[in-house]
Amino acid sequence: MTSTRDHRIDFFRGLALIFIFWDHVPHNPLGQITLRNFGFSDAAEVFVFLAGYAAVLAYGKVLAREGLLIAGLKILRRAWVLYVVHIFLLAMLMGIVFFANSHVETRDLVEEMGMHHFISNPQQALIDELLLRFKPNLMDPLPLYIVLLVGLPLALPMLLRKAWVVVAISFALYLMVPLAGWNLAAIKDGVWYFNPVAWQLLFILGGAAAIHSQRPRLPDTRPLWRQPLFVCAALYVIVAGVLTVLWRWPEIHDAILPSVLSNLLYPISKTNLSPVRLAHFLALAYVTAKLVPDGEWTQNWLAQQSCRMGRFSLEIFCLGVLLAPLADMVNAMTDDAVAMQIFTALVGAGLMASLAAWLEYYKRLTQPKPVAVT
Repeated sequence: MTSTRDHRIDFFRGLALIFIFWDHVPHNPLGQITLRNFGFSDAAEVFVFLAGYAAVLAYGKVLAREGLLIAGLKILRRAWVLYVVHIFLLAMLMGIVFFANSHVETRDLVEEMGMHHFISNPQQALIDELLLRFKPNLMDPLPLYIVLLVGLPLALPMLLRKAWVVVAISFALYLMVPLAGWNLAAIKDGVWYFNPVAWQLLFILGGAAAIHSQRPRLPDTRPLWRQPLFVCAALYVIVAGVLTVLWRWPEIHDAILPSVLSNLLYPISKTNLSPVRLAHFLALAYVTAKLVPDGEWTQNWLAQQSCRMGRFSLEIFCLGVLLAPLADMVNAMTDDAVAMQIFTALVGAGLMASLAAWLEYYKRLTQPKPVAVT
């Protein structure tokens, strides 16, 4: 695998982290411009797909250089780090939510975050937390990523040799969700909000895309409008965007969408990664890859902030999780004034960018300098 870096991956990972933060702050006006308002999928699909893309790129090189045993150990060590981070993050989040709830009278933040299990049965909640069964709101993506990483050593060798075989097996597992109802148990809602049996397909597809991107291939020189796959993907993205926007006006939506199609389309499950969500994200990713080439635009100042956040996605995600209830608290204390909601959303994004800048500076500071040979 070559070492050429596609800066679009970092950019869109960073953008997804901002969108996730804005989506997690209730009543946030900037949450109206995130991906979920213009299609069936949202920033969660971007996060998981690019996590698979980045993981296969990174550990595929380790496997090629040091072998499967070392690559597997490094993957499991990373999963263990994420597990420990998950435990500490949940403890910090509970502290913030309980503090914020004591300062807000207009709504119950503990209820909004799904933390009543900890209040009613703290000992059992602690056990459930260690077993990844207790996952308050905002915390679901991290346990999903842990489980997906744990399974990666089994799939990585074959993924690097014959990606289509792994994708076929992954798709078969995905089909077991509607056929057999496979999912993992959890306290909240009884099952995982992000069903790993379904979402693993998106992670594997991200890894397969990473492998495909590293292989030489002849570019398609035809105009985009003469490429059938691009045209179909673009049409699907447009139709999904129109329908999603029309959710704000149910009478118009119901008038233009026949009941037969409506029954086939809805409900759109996020938990089980409904096929229309999966198809929308893949179509959107393909259209974006075609229309937005990697180039100098990723070097401008604003894009660089997003790229930097994407390179430190774990730390930035954790900060966003902690900032969301704090922003909600400040907004509630000001009666959800629009100006304050926009202010807290921008300040939160700014803090995330600042942490990424500091982490990059610290990394450069601690990297060993090359020794000059005389």
